[in-house]
This record gives sequence, C-alpha cells and structure tokens, in this order.
Amino acid sequence: MSQRMSRAILFLVLIVASSVSFTAAQAVADTPTPLAELRDGQHDWDFLFGSWKMHLHRMAHPLTGSNDWADFEAYDIARKVWNGRANLDEFEAEGTTGHIEGLTLRLYNPKTHEWSITWANSAKPGIEKPMIGSFNHGRGEFYDQELYHDRSIYVRFVWTNMTENSGDFTQSFSADGGKTWEPNWVTTMQHTDPDPAAIPANPDHHDGQHDFDFEFGSWKAHLKRVVHPLTGSQEWVEYDGTSVVNKIWNGRANIGEFEVKNASSNIEGLSLRLFDPNTHQWNIYWASASDGLLDPTPMVGGFKNGRGEFYAMEPFDGKMVFVRFIFSDLTANSFRLEQAFSADAGKTWEPNWITTFTREKE
Repeated sequence: MSQRMSRAILFLVLIVASSVSFTAAQAVADTPTPLAELRDGQHDWDFLFGSWKMHLHRMAHPLTGSNDWADFEAYDIARKVWNGRANLDEFEAEGTTGHIEGLTLRLYNPKTHEWSITWANSAKPGIEKPMIGSFNHGRGEFYDQELYHDRSIYVRFVWTNMTENSGDFTQSFSADGGKTWEPNWVTTMQHTDPDPAAIPANPDHHDGQHDFDFEFGSWKAHLKRVVHPLTGSQEWVEYDGTSVVNKIWNGRANIGEFEVKNASSNIEGLSLRLFDPNTHQWNIYWASASDGLLDPTPMVGGFKNGRGEFYAMEPFDGKMVFVRFIFSDLTANSFRLEQAFSADAGKTWEPNWITTFTREKE
C-alpha cells in the first residue's frame, strides 16, 4: 500500500472517530436532565394546629412612604382539615386602630405540590384571590398579583422561624415587579392553651346567620349524580359516604368535609360557607381535593320557611349556565340537597346532583 493511501485511510478513520465522539457527546447533551422530584408538602402546616397568641405590627398606609404603624394583640385558632391536606384558622385582633376578624383557608394541590391560601374578612365575607406557594428548607413563600389603589402590585407572604411554640409571618407589597418589597404586616406568634374567652361571643341576631346550625355534626351521605348533565342523558351513578360540618365564627361561617365513593370512583370535597352581615345572605364556596383550589364564584342565597335556595352562574362545557342549590326536608336528623343546571336562563332546571343526609348516631 502506498504511503499516500495509508495517510488517506488514517485521515478517514480520524474523521469517523471524531464524528462518533461528537455524536455521542451531542446525544448526552441532548438528553433532558430529569426534573427533581417534587417535594410532598401536604403536612407543612402541621406546626400551626392549635391556639396562638400573636402580636401584630401593621402599616397604616402601604406604598406611600408613610412610616405610620399600628399595633394589635391577636388570638388565633388553627384546625386540621382533610387530615392535614387543608387547614383553617380563625383570627381576631384588637388594636389602636380598631378590630380585625377573619379566617384563612389553606388547600393543598397534590398535582403541583403547592398550597393556595385564601383570606376572608368577617366584615365583608367574600374570599380574596389566593396566594400560591410552598415551603422550602423551613421557609414558606407565597405570592399573588392584586390591585391596590387601582394599580397592580405583587403580594408576598413569608413564614419563618417556625417551631412547635413560635413562628413569624410577614406580608409585603412590591410595586416594581418584585425588585423591592415593603413589609406592611408583621406578626410574631406564640403557642398557648385554648382560651374560649379570648374570642368574644357572637350575639344572636336571628338575621340568618344561624341558618346552617342544623347541619353541625356528622352525617351519612347518599349521592345520586348525572354522569353527563345537559345532554338529555339519564345515566345516574350512586355513591355513599360521610359529611362532617363544623362551626366557625360562632355560626356565622361553617366548613363541611364531604367524601363519598362507589366501586369505581370517589368524590372528596370541602364546602366553605360565609354569612354576609350586610346583605344577610350566605356565600357557598366549593373545593375539590383533586386540585386543592377553591372555586372563585360562590353560590349566593339564604333560607326562608325551612328551605334554602342558592344561585350562581358558572362555565360548563364551554358555555355559561345557571346553577341552583336547594336545601329541603330539614329535620334534626335528616335533610336533602339538590343541585340543578339551567341552560335557558332559569326557565327550566335539570337536577344533576341529589344528596340525602342522615345524622350519624353518637
């Protein structure tokens, strides 16, 4: 073999080797790096369950350059819902500038491994847009975007220094896209023994705020549900399970945990009901355990002559429909709840969810 031919063959071998090496390296580079497994945080709030004394330091006029702060002494009771996958606390504070009373509902999303935090104020009991976030290395951060004095801002909650007996919470606003944050609500917490006298008793005004008192306690639930509403289908499925309803704000609010199942599926949800003292009506919000999100649109209504009617407009299969709840046949040990849809603005109604409840024997 000639020297020239030998050099040519060697050159080709080097090219092929380089090509194989490059291809292998490129394949390694193109292989996606597996995402880190999401941390299961459904018990992140377990430290909070129980009773707390708090000192609140609150800015009077955020984002104005003001340094005018007010101090409050507060009391809070936190309880577990859904075995820790949700929780609720009742907060009450008295300070130099007045009184604050509210509740916080936190729901865990098992798909995203994040929490949504929703606040409601007793003076105007609608829910606010939820804060979304999670805990990492003992620090909880939660964010949302809100309108404040007609401009859009970011809001941040930060939980730090959590122990079984103490913790710190700070709310901050940012008006520059998160570059800088101004704290405006700073709370220090200390675990304490329950003290019912710390929360003033709610006066009984007989104005509708006790309409749901009949439901407090534990119930057996039997559900019949239409599989495909508003299609003309008469295919119904049935479930059996339980419902547990607890009082909040001495009856001005309540929370219900609902769980039913059959051989092939189960439904697990939470119902939050808030009484509005201004309209004397109730707002009913629903959340499913599958996504841990509270529906933003409440059913609104009240009771009259032993019958409760509640209405809303919601999207269903890409179109808006009227939705109606009816509570009927109320006794000390049983009642009935029917949900119906209307696709013709209330002219006709199609029931699609009928639940009968029987009180559990103690």
